[in-house]
Amino acid sequence: MSDVTTGTTGTTARTRVVVWNENVHETRGDETVARNYPHGIHGAVADGLVELLGDEVDVSTATLADPEHGLTEERLAATDVLLWWGHIAHDQVADGVVERVVRHVQAGMGLIVLHSGHYSKPFTRLLGTTCSLRWRNEAERELVWTVAPTHPIAEGVPDPLVIPEQETYGEFFDIPTPDELIFLSTFTGGEVFRSGATWRRGLGKLFYFSPGDQEYPVYHQPEIRRVLANGVRWARPTQARRDLTADMHPRGWFEQG
Repeated sequence: MSDVTTGTTGTTARTRVVVWNENVHETRGDETVARNYPHGIHGAVADGLVELLGDEVDVSTATLADPEHGLTEERLAATDVLLWWGHIAHDQVADGVVERVVRHVQAGMGLIVLHSGHYSKPFTRLLGTTCSLRWRNEAERELVWTVAPTHPIAEGVPDPLVIPEQETYGEFFDIPTPDELIFLSTFTGGEVFRSGATWRRGLGKLFYFSPGDQEYPVYHQPEIRRVLANGVRWARPTQARRDLTADMHPRGWFEQG
């Protein structure tokens, strides 16, 4: 299991968060990634959550190389919100682990999918589409515009949120119509992209947020950290988790207490 970063001790139940990262770029000697994320992308994301949420959260990390990718049945059962970053090793994620993640989301666990995690197995499995998009990487400016200013994920986020250099994503983005579209990005080259959107799947909440390529220090930006912290608050369960099954109800079941 990877390192654990925790908030300070509080008096109320804390949101249990796992930041998952395939951690492949960081371990294969990529100098740019090492310079941007000396403790891994998962480390930067985890630090940002602790910085902004403090004693609201217990934050730990997991990577592809961990046994069962760090996502055992017991670990997921004790996770309120899972953040997922992947890029070049989607095919290496075991299908059994993917089904486990999907089941826990449907039972009420929150899931936040980051950047190139749009092609991850859990995301495509939950959305049921290819999640394909247009892209290029020329270090152009991204403006993240808030299109749902009253949504809790947008609270305290500047409009527009400016990312000086970032990989470019563009439409068409093959996703189901979002339950809520929160952010829309534009790029120097003219592309537009639905960069922040939510869905419900079963009892769980799902938030996709695209900014955050490994070649740029995006996850160190305070505004990006605010979005992710808000996302954790939004995605955490608000009721007891349970597997959804086809349960037989006898006549008058609702009168039996």
